[in-house]
Amino acid sequence: MSTKNKIMIEATPHFIETQSYPEEGRYVFAYTITITNAGMIPAKLLTRHWLITDANGKVQEVTGEGVIGEQPYLKPGESFRYTSGAMIETPVGVMQGKYSMRSDDGEDFEAYIPKFTLSIPRTLH
Repeated sequence: MSTKNKIMIEATPHFIETQSYPEEGRYVFAYTITITNAGMIPAKLLTRHWLITDANGKVQEVTGEGVIGEQPYLKPGESFRYTSGAMIETPVGVMQGKYSMRSDDGEDFEAYIPKFTLSIPRTLH
């Protein structure tokens, strides 16, 4: 990836116990994403594509425009932070994905979201 279009993505997941019902196979997680434009040119987030996999190997695919109803435009050095959620059927899972971006010079590129773990407290060491 060139330094012209460089997007850094950080994810912080949290288990939402009050909305989860383990006896029904319902585990709810929130995750906060921070997207930072570490490149040299402004860029706009156009679409998202998530793969959410539970411990049984069940994959949910989520696609759509923007994030939380927005298509953030980030100048170099700017960040955008949002919180969203996911529900899986097991106490542990993983999420990964990508954002489709467009820089001000018209170049379309992908910003990959590193894999992160969804886990209820005290499940993983």
